[in-house]
Amino acid sequence: MLDLSNVAVVIPTLNEEQSLPLVLRDLPTVGRVVVVDNGSTDRSAEVARQAGAVVVTEPRRGYGSACLAGLEYLRANDPPAVVVFLDADYSDYPEELVEIVAPIAAGKADFVLGSRLTGERERGAMPPQSIWGNHLACWLMRIFWRARYTDLGPFRAIDWEALESLGMSDRDFGWTIEMQIKAAEQRLRTLEVPVAYRRRVGKSKISGTFVGSLKAGTKILWTLAKYAVGSRRRKANRQANDARFDHEEAAT
Repeated sequence: MLDLSNVAVVIPTLNEEQSLPLVLRDLPTVGRVVVVDNGSTDRSAEVARQAGAVVVTEPRRGYGSACLAGLEYLRANDPPAVVVFLDADYSDYPEELVEIVAPIAAGKADFVLGSRLTGERERGAMPPQSIWGNHLACWLMRIFWRARYTDLGPFRAIDWEALESLGMSDRDFGWTIEMQIKAAEQRLRTLEVPVAYRRRVGKSKISGTFVGSLKAGTKILWTLAKYAVGSRRRKANRQANDARFDHEEAAT
């Protein structure tokens, strides 16, 4: 049986008092569960505490802000070996955490992404704009970084030291793709694992609204463009430095 005692799960949460107890109920026993209350106005924090989770409060809204607050807590309180990120809406199957963590525990990967697009999806679980947006983002990452992703799924696990090396910073919709781009740039050993996906409990705050989908899509494309430009600039600088070094060597 896989030892999960040094695994921490970070669950960003915003008004999920109905779904969060289901997520915590189905989650395998791990070392720590950190629920980050991202400004909820319902009983999300209370039900998390009742289930035995650590609750971290992050009033600044944003998925990335919540994730960063969870990592700050872990950094200050005996960091784990592996961090798992999981949504609070019960769209993922928490029991599949074992399959996501196993390659890291076996020393075969640094970063494991749960792919909804290669797994079984309940009809209507992902709206068309989400599927199309994921395909576009993954296609662009293949062009710029030769990264072979199929999804930007939020259910993912990563080795703690590898995660720290990425220097994550995005505070909202760009969090998942920032992690994947940086993992590709640093050549982390990355695997995808098919995961099942179902209709979430309640209405999505992102893909469930036109404005939410537009904001998320715009931020994802902006993040791609920012890192693509930065990557090309660094490559050009390296080439210029190499050429200057070769010229100096020839001169001597």
